[in-house]
Amino acid sequence: MAVPKRKMSRSNTRSRRSQWKASAPTLVTCARCKEKRPSHTACPTCGTYAKRRVLDV
Repeated sequence: MAVPKRKMSRSNTRSRRSQWKASAPTLVTCARCKEKRPSHTACPTCGTYAKRRVLDV
């Protein structure tokens, strides 16, 4: 089993963790109601997906 020989310094730990970034979700405009929505999902406002009505809103 691998065990670290020495304690990792605070600067090394923080340098490694600086690569953990949260990204904002990609939003697209609905073709029907012009509201922002996540891509590849039905529009929560008007209930359409790929120019078809799929949800009763």
